[in-house]
Amino acid sequence: MVTIKDVAEKAGVSPSTVSRVISDSPRISEKTKEKVRLAMKELGYHPNAIARSLVNKTTKTIGIVMPRSAEHVFLNPFFPEALRGIAKCAHDEEYCLLLTTGNTEKEQMESLNSIVFGGRVDGLILMYSRVNDAILNKVMELNLPFSMIGRPYNDENINFVDNDNVKSAYEATNFLIKKGHRRIGLINGSLNLVVSLDRFEGYKKALIENKIELDEGLLTSSDFVQQGGYDCMKIILSSPKPPTAVLVTDDLMAFGAIRAARELGFKVPQDISILSFNNIPLAEHATPPLSSVDINAYKLGFEAARLVIDEIMGRNEEKQKIIVETKLISRKSVTNYKAK
Repeated sequence: MVTIKDVAEKAGVSPSTVSRVISDSPRISEKTKEKVRLAMKELGYHPNAIARSLVNKTTKTIGIVMPRSAEHVFLNPFFPEALRGIAKCAHDEEYCLLLTTGNTEKEQMESLNSIVFGGRVDGLILMYSRVNDAILNKVMELNLPFSMIGRPYNDENINFVDNDNVKSAYEATNFLIKKGHRRIGLINGSLNLVVSLDRFEGYKKALIENKIELDEGLLTSSDFVQQGGYDCMKIILSSPKPPTAVLVTDDLMAFGAIRAARELGFKVPQDISILSFNNIPLAEHATPPLSSVDINAYKLGFEAARLVIDEIMGRNEEKQKIIVETKLISRKSVTNYKAK
């Protein structure tokens, strides 16, 4: 195996000079750096990442804080797509990724402490935004560069990237109203997530502006999983006066909602229209193809990684917030309402 000593002998320099070249020290001239790098290339030498981190006092690694255990998180296509964006940005900047998860808040905290106090990461990305989140409070105490996917519940000075979820839910609800629907149900995500609260605000705003009464019997919430959408739709359709359309805040939940509607004898969209969020690749292949709001999860992830790496590298003096635009994709799961 080729060592630093071998490179030093070939380049005619000391091993400490090779180490400084690896860490791109400004104390070494460009001429010497070129000579050492040529020797490394000719010998096929690749710097050991751990040794390089000791020299640089950096790990070149970003920690990813997930909302739950990986086995549950990856059931929802949003997370792999957002991670794809994070991975692209990290690769471009020559950073590695380290995932931290846990079934409970206590397990999450233990995992977080392990990677931070073990000196294994230079910064963190939180993949979610919760109300009164102990994990976020801990991350803020650590004084480590970090960013979030999701708007902070309070107006903390935090790097974050998000959609305008109030606006997108408002526009989605108005889309259904313009199709003639006035009884519109809502299947929302968990109410301890800021995204769910914001989408409810947008839904409510559209109803109020169109003088449509808010019916509490048409409001439900659950985890962002297919079974949650299935259970919520059964509750909504048990109303004495069922809705003619339902806004679902996640595609995976919408798949469950469609299944529940069919089991109860409702046809989609003839009896009930369904409009959802995320526009995952499977949405257009559903039966019927699912109308959905494209939130651009890839870009959310990419920008979250860029924000934290920029802070690590000292490129931004102030905290940044980025709003990623959404686009409503109309397909066959929504139709005009015709009174029977």
